[in-house]
Amino acid sequence: MSKEYYITSSCTISNNSIHKNGVLLFEEKGKELNNFLISAYKNMGLNYPKFYKMDNLSRLGWLGTELLLKDSFNKDSYRPEETGIVLSNRNSSFDTDTRYFETTRAIPSPALFVYTLPNIVIGEISIRHNFKGEHAFFIFEDFDAAFIQEYVEGLLNNSILEACICGWVEVLGNEYKAFLLLVEKKGSMAFTTENIHKIYYQNNG
Repeated sequence: MSKEYYITSSCTISNNSIHKNGVLLFEEKGKELNNFLISAYKNMGLNYPKFYKMDNLSRLGWLGTELLLKDSFNKDSYRPEETGIVLSNRNSSFDTDTRYFETTRAIPSPALFVYTLPNIVIGEISIRHNFKGEHAFFIFEDFDAAFIQEYVEGLLNNSILEACICGWVEVLGNEYKAFLLLVEKKGSMAFTTENIHKIYYQNNG
């Protein structure tokens, strides 16, 4: 029997701005993605040196998750295996794939090669926050809110997970967007396709 689940936090990074729960946290126009993400990282007072070694897809997802969970998530309420991540995008890791391919003309870059899979961003998030439950990365032409809602609800319904980060993390050149939701079994905003769409387009850029 389907139960009701809740969106307890949201974070959107696009168009050189960061919103959490609909509130603008940071904005810096005119910078390329790499420089914008580093600037946002510094502005937020974060301290995770490995951030500088990540590719842009992982930086985007990692930074979005960091802000999504900050002051919104009590990890002590869950065992690590009860927390999971379900993400999607359009271009997989193609942005990093092409960068890596360019290095093969001289000396292939192992630092880039390790990021030539889209689910590496899930690994970076999992390491940081000790999420050890179900995870998945899907490729769609466009963000499919109905699929994400149904898939995550299934994980929660079957008690595979008790809490889940889900959404969209896309990078190709300077075209990018991170849209992340934290879904739990208690809250006030129902985890429905309608509400997912509402938040997704609220700060769409």
